Amino acid sequence: MKIGLGSYAFRWSIGIKDLQPAQPMTAMEVLEAAHAHGLKLVQYADNLPLDRLSPDEHIALKQRADSYGMALELGTQSFDADELARYIPIGERIGAKILRVALDAEDAVIPVSELAAQIRELLPDGKRAGLRFAIENHFNYPSPRMVELLDAVDDEALGVCLDVANSICAGEWPMTTVRMLAPYTINLHLKDYQITPDPYGVGFRIHGTPLGEGRAEIEEILACLSHCPDDMSVILEHWLPQSDDIEASCRMEHEWLSRTVAAAKRLVPNAAV
Repeated sequence: MKIGLGSYAFRWSIGIKDLQPAQPMTAMEVLEAAHAHGLKLVQYADNLPLDRLSPDEHIALKQRADSYGMALELGTQSFDADELARYIPIGERIGAKILRVALDAEDAVIPVSELAAQIRELLPDGKRAGLRFAIENHFNYPSPRMVELLDAVDDEALGVCLDVANSICAGEWPMTTVRMLAPYTINLHLKDYQITPDPYGVGFRIHGTPLGEGRAEIEEILACLSHCPDDMSVILEHWLPQSDDIEASCRMEHEWLSRTVAAAKRLVPNAAV
């Protein structure tokens, strides 16, 4: 498997909503960080949308990635046919093989037949650009509904970007999600998490940890994906909790990434890094 960096590993360094660092991390800086860790690819998600860059900047990004022997992937948040149509030429420009689409609550209210028809209409252009669409299980899109959608489209150009923890929010235990979506998986988001009781005994909370330091059943997850191609990309992310000091959070993201990359090299069999 080819280990890569997801832009959500730098959620706070890039900035999100009203929480912005003094100098937000750029797409090129994310690429350089991945290269510094010896990773083989970068997946730019919706927190660092590539449609805000110019065609010349896309080309410069690809040229830098090519010089490092790295690949690029890209992604969007929620299904939007017009946005995906804009992203297909961007994907072709940067040589991407994966266009990840994170489905969420607003997508869950669209009838599966309607969503399948819209996706099916985009697939020919995606194929011509060398892209496969990878729909991600996000917080409020149930995995059984994703399976229904995938079966309705029934095209090898459409698969799953499997996130190993997101669907906890949809009421699914992680291994239930993994087993359900593994047959369709073409892209993996690998992160770790911990569940800790409230200090006053009022329930508990789920929070991120560096890879290998939490409850994620990494060995079992990878065993479920043993049928996947050897070159499938494994995108490293994490849920670093928000703090009152955004600059300290930015520094901590780099520390967590170092620990996560070290764990991935140890835990992912035959990892290409």
